[in-house]
Amino acid sequence: MSGATTTHQAGSTSSTGGLPLTKVGAVAGLAGPALFTAGFLVHEAVRRGEFDPVAEPVSALEAGASGWIQQANFVLFGLLLALFAVALHRGMAPTPRGALGPALLGLAAFGLLLAAALPLREGASGVAYDPGGHFIAGVTFFLSSALALLVLSRRMARDARWRSLSTYAVVCGVVAAIGFVVLGRLTMPDGAPFHEWAGLLQRALIVLVTFPCFVTLAARLRVVTR
Repeated sequence: MSGATTTHQAGSTSSTGGLPLTKVGAVAGLAGPALFTAGFLVHEAVRRGEFDPVAEPVSALEAGASGWIQQANFVLFGLLLALFAVALHRGMAPTPRGALGPALLGLAAFGLLLAAALPLREGASGVAYDPGGHFIAGVTFFLSSALALLVLSRRMARDARWRSLSTYAVVCGVVAAIGFVVLGRLTMPDGAPFHEWAGLLQRALIVLVTFPCFVTLAARLRVVTR
C-alpha cells in the first residue's frame, strides 16, 4: 500500500498518511522506553557499590567518568520519542487543535535531549550536582509527558480505533501530573521529606506509569497502521 490511507469509522475520517513513517514511529514508541530502562539498569549494575538507585535519580548516572553512557541513553530515547510523537499525530483522526498532544510529547523528547546537553556533574566529594539547566530539562520531560497524555486522551476519545484507551491515558496523565508535583516538592529538593527515596520514587513513576502508557499507545499505533 502506498501513499495516504484514509479509513472511515463512526462517521469520522482517520488519517494514516505517510504509513511507513507511522510504522517506524510505532516501533520507536515500543523500543524507546524499553531501551532507556535497560540502559540505566545495566549502568546502575555496573556502578553497584558507588551508586544508590534508591536515593539517586537516573540523571545522577551522568556524573562521573562513565556519565557519557547515560547522556547517550537520553539522546537515543529523546530521538525515538520525537519520532513516536510524529507517528501518533499521523495515526489518529485529525481534530481541532489535535496537534497539541503530539507537540507536548515532542517537548518531552526535547527535555530528554536537554538532559543530555546539560548533565549533572560530580563534585569533589563524589556527590552529583546540577551545574545549571538540568533542572529545567527534568521539569520539561515530566510535566510535558503528563500533559501530553491528558491532551492525547481527548483526541483518542474522538477516534473509534483509539477510544478504548482514552480513559487509561487520562488516568496515567493524572497520576504522572501528581507524581511530578510530589517529585518537585517533596522528593528532589535537598531536605525534602522523601529525599532519601528520590531515586526509587522517580523510577516508580516512569517505569510503572509513564512508560507503560507510552508502550500501550505504541502497540495500538502498530495495530492502527495495519
